[in-house]
Amino acid sequence: MNELLTSAEMAQADRLTVAAGVPGIDLMERAGQAIADAAANLMPTSVAVVAGTGNNGGDGFIAARILAERGHRTKVLLVGDRDKIKGDAAAAAARWAGPTEPATPQRLANAGVVVDAVFGSGLDRPLEGLTLEMIEAMNAQSAPIVAVDLPSGINGTTGAVMGGAVMAARTVTFFRRKPGHLLFPGRRHCGAVAIVDIGIPSATLAQIRPQTYCNAPALWSNCFPIPSIESHKYSRGHAVVVSGPLSTTGAARLAARGALRTGAGLVTIASPRDALAVNAAANLAVMVRPVDGAAELTALLADKRFNAVLIGPGGGVGPATREQALAAILGPRAVVLDADALTSFAGDVGALSAAIRIRGSNHPDARAIVLTPHEGEFSRLSSNIVEKSEGNSKLERARLLATYSGAIVVLKGADTVIADPSGLAAINDNAPAWLATAGSGDVLAGMIAGLLAQNMDGFAAAAAAVWLHGAAASAFGAGLISEDLPELLPGVLRHLLAQRAPPG
Repeated sequence: MNELLTSAEMAQADRLTVAAGVPGIDLMERAGQAIADAAANLMPTSVAVVAGTGNNGGDGFIAARILAERGHRTKVLLVGDRDKIKGDAAAAAARWAGPTEPATPQRLANAGVVVDAVFGSGLDRPLEGLTLEMIEAMNAQSAPIVAVDLPSGINGTTGAVMGGAVMAARTVTFFRRKPGHLLFPGRRHCGAVAIVDIGIPSATLAQIRPQTYCNAPALWSNCFPIPSIESHKYSRGHAVVVSGPLSTTGAARLAARGALRTGAGLVTIASPRDALAVNAAANLAVMVRPVDGAAELTALLADKRFNAVLIGPGGGVGPATREQALAAILGPRAVVLDADALTSFAGDVGALSAAIRIRGSNHPDARAIVLTPHEGEFSRLSSNIVEKSEGNSKLERARLLATYSGAIVVLKGADTVIADPSGLAAINDNAPAWLATAGSGDVLAGMIAGLLAQNMDGFAAAAAAVWLHGAAASAFGAGLISEDLPELLPGVLRHLLAQRAPPG
């Protein structure tokens, strides 16, 4: 269940299911049953269902009926006029024989559990008036809140708070999650999310063709590189990590270690001569070659045994790093641009995009290019992209940059988004807070380069590295520093690869 559906796609799934012969009220009954189960599991003495006049409210009316039938003292607080309830929601309301009262904050008093059934994922306007007042009142109660589909006030596609939003302890959603369950700030409002089967066939996904996924091994594990018994170091790929000057060599060394631990057979640091001794002394399994400037990098990369190149960690911002990045882009090898390489194109994403287009013309079979900005780097690189992004959605911004640049984009954060120029995107949800430490992004960039060196598909390599990065950090927990991350990867990889038999 890694597909993520927008509100429009979820509505299409509902329509296709009803058109196939499943009554809409049956879907609503199953949804209400799941909500009632979630509320009952909290062992309430009483339940207040705050219902809107749409289909979410219909789910709430059914949940109220089932809870009352189980002996829970239950009431419905209606936000809006009852005569505005139509269709299946009206049928659900008609099956409820208990008390329905106009919603007021005071009527929430003494509820053991509150069910939020006001709005679902389709909300696209800021809340105001009584609705906003009720949301604030729900949040002010000590009773846990069970949200129907998505906490009211959260945009299901962007994760944005639309003026105010319920802070739920649990959220019950149907068929598939929405992007707003994973994107911040929406994710913070959801609590524990349960995905419930209400009778929508998985086959409807073939007609909907979703383009957004939750990042998980099922998305990329089938192409994750596993060496065969006949493999040797050269067949496992050779990554180049471009180092910065003497004072910032640590970033490149972290990245090189990340590339090695993700399985690259060889890793070479392309080092300025003034940093050569430090880089050589500080690495055992990593090779070091003297490289100063774009011309020498081009000469190094003429060796076809190099599969991927990473530029940016500790590289320094300015023309020299920019020229090295362009030198790498204009060749056919896989390229990862991180940190200072991105900032060296600040305000000039057009130049980066033009170079990628030239590369495509000169090298039709060129490997992937991956950009790995955090939010600050993204803003510096592509402020014009931000302006074009309706609602400033992180998912949309990553997609826009990917489409404009022609590169795969890894827009980092607690809800990292990986986007491909084709529109395919994944949202990551396994990154712990411990990753907020210096150098962790350098390790991630190296991991991506390491997987690209093994000829893994570009989007899959980026998504896999992001997930492995989060899994490694979670395995360590408190006290994590970036040097720990590569050393945690063997255990994470053993667990991942245990699910697959090695080839040959």
